[in-house]
Amino acid sequence: MTKTPPRSICLFGTEEPVEAPIILKAGPLLAEFEAGNLRYVRFHGVEMIRALSYIVRDRDWGTYNPRIRNLKIVTSSDHFHVSYDAEAGDATQNMRYSAVITGDSTGALRFEGNADVVTDFVTNRTGFVVLHPIEGVAGHHAMIEHVDGRHVETLFPKLIDPIQPMMELRAITHNFGQGAKVRCLMEGDTFEMEDQRNWTDASYKTYVRPLALPWPYTLAKDTKFSQAVSLSVEGQPSHGGAGTDGSIPIVVKPGKFKAPALGFGLDPDDCESVLTHIDMARPLAPQHLICHYDPRRGHSAETLKQQLAIARELHAEPWLEAVITRVDSWQDEVSALGSVVGTLGNPFFPLVMLSPASDLKCTLPGTTWPPCPPAEDLFRHARTHFPKAKLVGGMFSYFTELNRKRPPLDVMDSVSFTTSALVHAGDDRSVTESLEALPHIARSVRAIVGDTPYAVGPSAIGMRDNPYGAKTMDNPESIRQAMNWNDPRQQSLLGAAWNVGYFAHFAQGGARSIALGGITGPFGLLSTPQNWKQAWFDQNRGLYPSYHVMRVLSSFADANLCEVAIGTPRDVQMIAVQRNGGIEALVANLTGTQQKIELSGFDGSMANAILDASTFAAASQNLSFLSETSNKLVGRSIILDAYAVMHLKSA
Repeated sequence: MTKTPPRSICLFGTEEPVEAPIILKAGPLLAEFEAGNLRYVRFHGVEMIRALSYIVRDRDWGTYNPRIRNLKIVTSSDHFHVSYDAEAGDATQNMRYSAVITGDSTGALRFEGNADVVTDFVTNRTGFVVLHPIEGVAGHHAMIEHVDGRHVETLFPKLIDPIQPMMELRAITHNFGQGAKVRCLMEGDTFEMEDQRNWTDASYKTYVRPLALPWPYTLAKDTKFSQAVSLSVEGQPSHGGAGTDGSIPIVVKPGKFKAPALGFGLDPDDCESVLTHIDMARPLAPQHLICHYDPRRGHSAETLKQQLAIARELHAEPWLEAVITRVDSWQDEVSALGSVVGTLGNPFFPLVMLSPASDLKCTLPGTTWPPCPPAEDLFRHARTHFPKAKLVGGMFSYFTELNRKRPPLDVMDSVSFTTSALVHAGDDRSVTESLEALPHIARSVRAIVGDTPYAVGPSAIGMRDNPYGAKTMDNPESIRQAMNWNDPRQQSLLGAAWNVGYFAHFAQGGARSIALGGITGPFGLLSTPQNWKQAWFDQNRGLYPSYHVMRVLSSFADANLCEVAIGTPRDVQMIAVQRNGGIEALVANLTGTQQKIELSGFDGSMANAILDASTFAAASQNLSFLSETSNKLVGRSIILDAYAVMHLKSA
């Protein structure tokens, strides 16, 4: 029998230690102090600010983890005072800063940062970042104060704004809860806001130094500068009470639409390992396989043949995801690709996704897009060379780029984009928080594409590419960090729960198809030899928890999708379908603590299987573990351990 790994590996895929946040409390004011910054600033139990952080970034938007010393925390019943010194940088550059944080029972809070640059320091951003939450804020009133003293009433954008919705900021006032408002004053530089839902962050981000200024920029050696953020509160918020027993209600009702098709990405670098493990891959039964093709990486007709062979083995529809590299003579490149595909025989690629290489990199608002084949011309030309295929436009990168560069819908059959949970932060809670933004993305996509079908993926927690810098982060030790390519949570229960939430949100949001990660490799579902640590899986090859989630999700395709109402969707997610005379569902705990759930809408007897820390090892060796729903569920109350996933079936 395979020995159960440590709980941290089951939950997170790594034994990397994480310090619990320190709770700062002053009467009804509460904040969590973590790695030198503040999260979840609440007043009378209601969140008013998601985070206040002093951030030091490198030239590729990577965030340095500060090295903190001389930390002092003094608290009383109605006041707290925190001070520390910090250092950030690497072998090539270094800076120091000191911080003071104070808060009192009136809701007032102040966070000061004083920087001292030790060496010339190249950065894309250094200074304060304020995160406003999105729930109860999106589409609602704000009073902004500009750096020139003007006061302007406005709204937080409801649909995701492709450009900065608020600029030249000194302060923002917004309502929270019912009956209270908070003013956020930002001093020391000019601030502006971006809509972080673009990158699946569950926040609006107000940051220092406008993006219109050059970046990266250099902070000269011996430079000193100070910034501060202050909060002040008017009124006292009220909010609806939760159930007396703390349970989360879930109500399931019949729906009107079909569940989306499930697919996977296939990078040519992973073809050999997929073929080696093809017997383990077959039970996944994906509806489609997105075959990536990029001539800059040496891909050729042989690459496509190998990918088509894998699609045949999996009985999956092959989709071609091709990068067009030329700006001049791009027509010849498209024609040549069409000719190559035409020689491959059946199955040909019934769906072709095309993107110019220049669109794989970010172009900031207010700047000029680089030279690129015009989208309308590209797709009209492609239509003549892929006459039997449906053509898909959009972006191979993130929703952000789709939102900033809207596709010409009249020349394409559908639109696609991807996401990652690690663009801005790499901690566990930020990863699961990213799911909160997905309904907002789905609404915004529908506003962009109208009735045109849209597809999502291949998406994963990790980043398959970095549009905002030279590359993704190297991660040989498999630690938690932003912009990871290989991320340890891919092989964990957190990753499995995240995939349930991801699929559920976009299924309810109208996606026609959803592709999640891959079969092997950094975004894979089973362990194969790699050049990064896989913790327990280096000694115990087997299946990651997400393997079992994907096997169930693929079986949902074209079943009748149920409507699901969840009391706290941030904590728990479910996808449910009607078939075989009953309801079948996956329900996931998105938190690190046990959750009690009360179900409504399920008739008859119910069977279940639970994937959690206690069953992790057994599941790693059993291809059909989560599909075996043999345990009888008594009643309609279920308790899920941290990041656990349950498969439910009603008769």
